[in-house]
Amino acid sequence: MQRSEIESGFFATEGSPPVRWKVAGGLTDYEAAVVFMEERAAAIRDGDADELVWLVEHPPLYTAGTSAQPSDLLTPDRFPVFSTGRGGEYTYHGPGQRVAYVMLDLKRRRCDVRAFVSSLEAWVIDTLASMNIKGERREDRVGVWVVRPERPALPDGTPAEDKIAAIGIRLRRWVSFHGIAINVEPDLEHFSGIVPCGVTAHGVTSLVDLGLPVTMEDADLALRASFEDIFGPTAR
Repeated sequence: MQRSEIESGFFATEGSPPVRWKVAGGLTDYEAAVVFMEERAAAIRDGDADELVWLVEHPPLYTAGTSAQPSDLLTPDRFPVFSTGRGGEYTYHGPGQRVAYVMLDLKRRRCDVRAFVSSLEAWVIDTLASMNIKGERREDRVGVWVVRPERPALPDGTPAEDKIAAIGIRLRRWVSFHGIAINVEPDLEHFSGIVPCGVTAHGVTSLVDLGLPVTMEDADLALRASFEDIFGPTAR
């Protein structure tokens, strides 16, 4: 993929240790995850811990970002709902969705929020490309999208497309937390309890929904390889 200057080369400064890569087994409690991320981000900021990418799955739940509109929570009693300090609107997390929490020190890289978000998008798009899926950005919508040419276009002529990955981050003193979520094989019906990211005109898809017999382990391998291309080396 041809990258713009703003999103390429988000490597840490020379001599920085590799980013730690941690994969959680089972389902991770959301509130415990937030506590862990905040503590780890503080330790990274203070120089007491290495940067970390933490891959988890959550039990079914909805999260509300800083731009969430109450009217976009369609079934408030369906799953637990958590308010969170990340950017964005309502999202769903659940089994079969790979959530990657990204705790990086941008002072070791580049103190540029736009470049960082663009690099996260590039990470997702490259990961999808390695599995022969074309993911795309949209200027007016957050996340990564897949065009669905087999479906009719919208009344305004816009092609039908579905969201396959969400991005929502928070920075505290230039250390990031929260991150990305890629739909591997979640129950897509669970997204019907919200207006995902405030978008009503398009749907939601997953790797398996697109016809790929992909396991979570397959997705993790692709994520790690693409991450290293953009952000630098990782270590268990």
